[in-house]
Amino acid sequence: MRIVIAGGHGQIALRLERLLAARGDEVAGIIRKAEQADDLREAGAEPILLDLESAPVEEVAAQLQGADAAVFAAGAGPGSGSARKDTVDKDAAVLFADASVRAGVRRFLVVSSMGANPRHEGDEIFDVYLRAKGAADEYVRGLDALDWTILRPGMLTNDAGTGQVRLEAHTGRGPIPRDDVAAVLAELLDTPATTGLTLEVISGSAPVSVAVKSVAGN
Repeated sequence: MRIVIAGGHGQIALRLERLLAARGDEVAGIIRKAEQADDLREAGAEPILLDLESAPVEEVAAQLQGADAAVFAAGAGPGSGSARKDTVDKDAAVLFADASVRAGVRRFLVVSSMGANPRHEGDEIFDVYLRAKGAADEYVRGLDALDWTILRPGMLTNDAGTGQVRLEAHTGRGPIPRDDVAAVLAELLDTPATTGLTLEVISGSAPVSVAVKSVAGN
């Protein structure tokens, strides 16, 4: 498969790029800074220099032409203000979804956040983030032209992955290594029967492939 990842230099994205490249997929990652390109090449991915906060939808769609799947893994990141939660976590996700529709890419994964809700209340920056992620998820769910799956990880850690997760519509809160989130994303890409599902994932006792097959109804 050819897979294009938005937020290609993110911690989950780099792990996913390594996994996909290692299994023989063709991977491209969208990055905002040219100095990030070598990290993507090292991970086995083709860097695409493109700013999702300013690029027109046609330009993004052009980079998605011929892809089999798209993954939105971009985020404004810690330390960013509330304005960028809207321009990256919401608006860039909407742009990437629209561009995927325009390019005819059906399979679409979103790395969201546990607690994402467009009607979440509160004035702190994290509250704004949860609203932005929730609004983006809601928009993607409304696009019939996409075979979407939304993944909402628990508290992300840099611990080594265990390959054991709990993946359900509602798991409750808990930690999960970024390694395992990437492994779940790779498995979801291969499991179109998870289309239309919004899933939470935390560390658990089921091997990744078993957990994904279970939610897919297999």
